[in-house]
Order: sequence, then C-alpha cells, then structure tokens
Amino acid sequence: MIERYTLPEMGVVWSEQHKYELWCRVETLVLEAHAAAGRVPAEVVEPVRNAPAPTPEAVAEIEATTQHDVIAFLSAWADNTEPRSAAAYVHHGMTSSDLLDTALAVQLTDATDVLLAKADRLVAALRDHGLAHRDTLKVGRTHGVHAEPDVWGHRVADLAFAAARSRDRLRTARTAVGVVAISGAVGTYSLIDPSVEVTVAQALDLRAADASTQVVLRDGISEWVSALAIIATVCEAIALEVRHGQRTEVRELSEAFGSGQKGSSAMPHKKNPIRSERIAGLARVVRAAIVPVMEGIPLWHERDISHSSTERVFLPDAAITTDYLLDLTSGLVENLVVDAERMRANLDSTGGLIYTSSVLLELVEAGMGREQSYALVQTAAMETWKTGTPFRETLRAKAETDGVALDEARLDEICRPERYVQNLDPLFERLAALS
Repeated sequence: MIERYTLPEMGVVWSEQHKYELWCRVETLVLEAHAAAGRVPAEVVEPVRNAPAPTPEAVAEIEATTQHDVIAFLSAWADNTEPRSAAAYVHHGMTSSDLLDTALAVQLTDATDVLLAKADRLVAALRDHGLAHRDTLKVGRTHGVHAEPDVWGHRVADLAFAAARSRDRLRTARTAVGVVAISGAVGTYSLIDPSVEVTVAQALDLRAADASTQVVLRDGISEWVSALAIIATVCEAIALEVRHGQRTEVRELSEAFGSGQKGSSAMPHKKNPIRSERIAGLARVVRAAIVPVMEGIPLWHERDISHSSTERVFLPDAAITTDYLLDLTSGLVENLVVDAERMRANLDSTGGLIYTSSVLLELVEAGMGREQSYALVQTAAMETWKTGTPFRETLRAKAETDGVALDEARLDEICRPERYVQNLDPLFERLAALS
C-alpha cells in the first residue's frame, strides 16, 4: 500500500525488516525446541539468538542470485551469526512454508489486534453519537424518497451495531489465521518432531494446525480477508450517509471543515465530503482482495506457490487499508456536524406527506375499507406532490368530495413526528449497552 494510506503502527507490522525479525524469532524457537530435545547441540542456540536480523538490503542482494527468499534470508542471517558454524542448525528439519506460514500467522494476528483496537474506537464513536441524537428528528428515506419521520440517532444506531458485528467477525477470524504449521515438506513431520510445532505455537500464543500439507489451507486467511472487506464496507455505508447528507439540497450533515482547508482549486465556496469519498474509494480496494485470496484455497496437491504472490500484495494492502479506513471513519463520526434545524425543515418540506401511513390506518380503524382508504389518501397525496398544497388540505378536500368525515383533532395527534419514534427507547437502551 502506498505511504499516503499507511499508518505507522500497521506499517511496522508489514515492513520487510519486521518480517525478517519474525522469521528470526520463529527459527530461534524451533532451534530452542530441538536443543531442549537433544537433537542439536545446546551451545548453538545462544549465538543464533544473539545474531541480529539481516537487513532487507542484505537479503535482496543474495536473493538476486538464489531466486529464493528463504534461502537468501538464511544466508544473510548466517553472515550475522558468530560463530557462523552455529547457523548450520537453523531451519533444521523445516521447509520454507513452515517458516513463512508461521511468521505470517504472527503478522496476521498482530495486524488484527491493531484493527480490533481501531474497531472498538469506531463502535464507541457511533454509540456515543447515536445516543447524543436520540431525539434529533429527521425524515426517514426509502429509495431516497421521504418516507416517515425518524431520528438521526436511530440511523446511527443501526450502523453502530453493524460495526460491532463486523468487529466481532474479525475477532473470530483472528483465531482462524492464528495457526502454526511446522510439519515438513508435505506435512508428515518426516524430519521434525510434532512436539516442535506445539512448542512453537505455545510460545507464540497461537495454536498448532489441525492438519497441514506443505502449507496451511487458505480458508482461514480467506475468512480473515472477508472480515476486513465487511468492515470496510460498513465504513463505506457510514460515509455514504454523510455524502448524501452533505449534498447542497439536503445539508443535514457535513464533515468538519478545518481552518485553512480548501474545497476546490477553482471554486472557493466548495466544502466537499472528501473523507467520505475517500472511504468509499478505499473500501473497493479491500473488497478487491476477496477473490484473489480465496483462489489460494485450491492449490495443486500438497502445495504450489500460486497463492504466494497474491498474498504478498493483498494481505498487507487489505490490512493497511482497513486500518486507515477505521481511523478515517472514526474521525469522521467524532467530528461530524449535524444540522438539526435543517433536518426538521426537510422533514416538513413535503407539506405533511410523511404522515400518509398513519392517516391510512386511522381511516381503516374508523371503519373504512382499506382499498377505499388507500385510494382517498393516495389521491390527496398525489395532489400535494403536484401542486405543493399541504397534505391536510388536499386530504380534507378529497374526503369532502367522497363524503368522508375526518376527525381533525385525531389527525392533529397522529400527524406529529414524535409519535413515529415513541417506541425506540428499547433500541437506545441496547445501544447504550453496546461496547
């Protein structure tokens, strides 16, 4: 991922230097297990443990000749080992994927921990914002068209619970990717004792694979990427709400606009939802990882490397982008500007059309047939759409024409926006308990 969207903590997780440090850690743990079991000389452990990880430049220089990254790493690390002869026991009984998949499991779980902390922040931001606006009346929209009265806090609550569910999916996916496999060339433990795998897994606070070939089957990694994609898409759903709300014709919501910020190089009046649009664009990047990574599940027999190049690109990029998205979306919510007066003005802008559902039911409960009631209310509503005449007036005129008596006092009661949201208290209680 380009530096523009890479935050420091996540950038470290996926840096080449950190990767080689993890490789050193895994190899050292394996060596220690061998030494403890008496399979290699105990005196080689300390020199290997003390050898600094090779630099990416040193590995790259050797890989230019070997065309094999693990061999290049082992050679570069051996060059840092004193005495160098101790390095002869490094990678003992292992195959490359034993190292690669185990270190990758550490990277994936470390990345997940960073993401989970960011997801907690987003859930809290949405929860607090929703509770702050539990009484902020707005018009609900379906198909983009005014429907019935609602409160802004209700819409936010829906997104808060979605963010929490997405976070919990990621927590589950962490277990799916936290798998150690140190089982040899085709997973039969032919040259390495199964106890080594268990020992290393315990040391890394991960779990040993239920089964492996030369690699761990990629269903767990696919689950993890899918969890990231869902999180990214929930972020986009939040951003889309803001983008709609910031349209000039709506003007109910807006991103914070800082002192000195510019909206357009040509039009000084512009205040654009750039954060929300960036979220929408980057969510596509994360979703794009699902199919290529999932196609790493079917490999030839015990292993081929068709998954390798894909994962080198998509796993870091998906994690880094999701990290950035969570950070950006949390900031968007925490600093969101809500225009409650404009929300109320928009709610009233259709002259009462948003009350047709209550009027329909009121007529039915008063004894009129549903089809007749629907026809009366719809005819009056269409006249309001056409002329702009307030709905109560067109309703009154149509009722008079049809010989229907209206209870005006009752209509006053049901044509109140607060009446539509009076049953939302249990929802906000659930929201308040969300953590």
